[in-house]
Amino acid sequence: MEVKRASAEGPVISGFSGRGFRVDEGVYEGLLITPERADGWSPPPIAELAEADLAPLLALDPRAEFLLLGTGATLVRPPRALVEALGARGIGVEAMDSRAAARAWGVLRAELRWIAGALYPLD
Repeated sequence: MEVKRASAEGPVISGFSGRGFRVDEGVYEGLLITPERADGWSPPPIAELAEADLAPLLALDPRAEFLLLGTGATLVRPPRALVEALGARGIGVEAMDSRAAARAWGVLRAELRWIAGALYPLD
């Protein structure tokens, strides 16, 4: 599937490929993405997701408005401890399935929102 959107600065999620996401010239099954870069990610099971797993996103300067969390094929609530820890840093968490998160990334970045994304593989 192709994702069409207005251009914005930084990495662009242009579609899906197998279990992953097409970003610029690469394909990533798990993805950490900021307005500055996209990196492959081997995430832990969602129930074990912790701040340390998101360290590259938490280092973003200025701080992200919120974390767009794609939880895989379906919406899975992130661990309460993670949501509270990020909240203490002033970063909200918006969880949704990974396909919806990829589409939301495009819309939000077209609006030049300063966000970070952590997307689990699609299956």
